[in-house]
Amino acid sequence: MAYNIYLIDNDDNIYTCLIELFKKEKDYKIKRAKTKEIESVLRNIPALIIINEDGIDEDITKICDNIKEDENNIITPIIVISSDCNKEHRIKILKAGVEHYIKVPIDKEYMYYTIINAIRLLYTNRGISPLTGLPGNIQIQTELKRRMLNKEDFCVLYLDLDNFKAYNDVYGFLNGDEIIKFTAKTILNNINSSDNEDCFVGHIGGDDFVAMIGGTECEGICQNIILEFDEGIKKFFTRTDIDKGYIEVPNRKGILEEFPITSISVGVVVVDKGRFRNVLEIGEIAAQVKHLAKTTFGSTYIIDRRKK
Repeated sequence: MAYNIYLIDNDDNIYTCLIELFKKEKDYKIKRAKTKEIESVLRNIPALIIINEDGIDEDITKICDNIKEDENNIITPIIVISSDCNKEHRIKILKAGVEHYIKVPIDKEYMYYTIINAIRLLYTNRGISPLTGLPGNIQIQTELKRRMLNKEDFCVLYLDLDNFKAYNDVYGFLNGDEIIKFTAKTILNNINSSDNEDCFVGHIGGDDFVAMIGGTECEGICQNIILEFDEGIKKFFTRTDIDKGYIEVPNRKGILEEFPITSISVGVVVVDKGRFRNVLEIGEIAAQVKHLAKTTFGSTYIIDRRKK
């Protein structure tokens, strides 16, 4: 997952320094903008905003206030770099909601770890799944909003498991957790190994996952996820159950019911520019297409390409 770090600055020096510091960190993307471009920066909902006070003409507290008043960037951390060492000024900046104040001349190592730790803390607080290590609901909603605000074309994959409760009833929750981790790894493997670099994978909770990729083509990824899942899921079942093709679970009346081997359903919504007004509309269509996928036996995917 890429972390977009925006530097608000009219000069080149700090930007050049940041590029050099993070040149080996492929997940950290350093971008620069001028103060007049802040609205565009906020639409991208950055992982972090750095402001060089010495490189701007505007009042820094007003800039910070504008960032924190944006509903999509309330928790976006801000680092201010400044040569003003006056204590009252520093306190004023911190009162504006700034997380860190770095004095000039810059200690590069100190700045590097301040940035790394600020982003790590943010994404921990935003709700990383402790089981899979994937971003949770807050980040999923943020990513959907970011793509829509920027009027991007993208695909949203909603994935969940079929007959998973029956598996837990027979094999236990600890084994069920192993299937959840295997599913997360399978999705990541295929999303990250594609040629599309504009991707995101999140864990809604339980056996529900979300993935997003740039563009409107995702059929090959869906097919590969299913192929890898159907092959790998076998190791979580006994040979007897694999040979039968189902497991037996007693219902409330004690009567054995047959449930097929766990499979994966993928419902895809293609988000063309202007098709949806908000993320709720995407969710409504996603619920429909995922339900349709789950009515089909075995692992399957269904793509909704309807136009507005």
